[in-house]
Amino acid sequence: MSNQTTTAPVEVQSMGKQAFVGLQMLFVAFGALVLVPLITGLNSNTALLTAGIGTLLFQLCTGKQVPIFLASSFAFIAPIQYGVQTWGIPTTMGGLACAGLVYFALSTLVKLRGSAALERIFPPVVVGPVIIIIGMGLAPVAVDMALGKNSAYSYEHSVLVSMITLVTTLSVAVFAKGMMKLIPIMFGIVAGYVVCLFLGLINFQPVLDAKWFELPQLTKPEFNLEAILYMLPIAIAPAVEHVGGIMAISSVTGKDFLKKPGLHRTLLGDGVATAAASLVGGPPNTTYAEVTGAVMLTRNFNPNIMTWAAIWAIAISFCGKVGAFLSTIPTIVMGGL
Repeated sequence: MSNQTTTAPVEVQSMGKQAFVGLQMLFVAFGALVLVPLITGLNSNTALLTAGIGTLLFQLCTGKQVPIFLASSFAFIAPIQYGVQTWGIPTTMGGLACAGLVYFALSTLVKLRGSAALERIFPPVVVGPVIIIIGMGLAPVAVDMALGKNSAYSYEHSVLVSMITLVTTLSVAVFAKGMMKLIPIMFGIVAGYVVCLFLGLINFQPVLDAKWFELPQLTKPEFNLEAILYMLPIAIAPAVEHVGGIMAISSVTGKDFLKKPGLHRTLLGDGVATAAASLVGGPPNTTYAEVTGAVMLTRNFNPNIMTWAAIWAIAISFCGKVGAFLSTIPTIVMGGL
């Protein structure tokens, strides 16, 4: 980080404005946040709860210095699906909770040897292909979902909905401007959902039956050595990718967060957030580039905004109708994403 970097001023804001901007930040993250549990079969409200708690734990570990939001990690989608099919949700959660130990180990390494040690042990030429392989592991599942396999939807409806969802998502990602460009997943979900409405594929009965206030569904983890050994190496890629997220927010704000509070503390915070989420049945957490982009566009560098985003996520997680509504999103929409 250059010594000539200009530190961006933190605007003094009222609590009301902080709360409003925090809600905006949650909206930016919302599509990706709920997509992970919807694809993996985990509970969406639990993911909201653990994203909020994880962000607060991250702030605690970093002295509330970094304006960043943590939520569901895409890197773990394929491993979660495999784990759920092989061992069930409780044992998968146990393995994911132990994956947080990878962050703790890397945090200790950075503390003792400096951040350069990470690049020597895990160079981009190694980490890059690992991330690509993780992504490719999702392809067969996504294709099956898009084609409506193992579902009640016809092939014609499945292809129509998934293609409209895909085209909308790509179009927004490529052609949209400003804040809209940060939420292509949200636009894709909305487009696919609207088409499903016109086709009569949505059943709103679960929403009508759900309570307004309902505790998120928590899962007690179970620990199995095989599941733990499976999840541990998978955590390396997102842990190293975390460095890029911290460098990005450092560039946006003009502050070198790699030095203060230090990469070892941000890695620790991410690890604590990931372990805590998995201990109650939520997906592992990671830093969200979309929210960093929103911070850059709005020029809101106050970390308190992320506190409010976390509070909103936790509050919404206790609304049963939100989770019920999200559960009405057809799998063919998810396949298009």
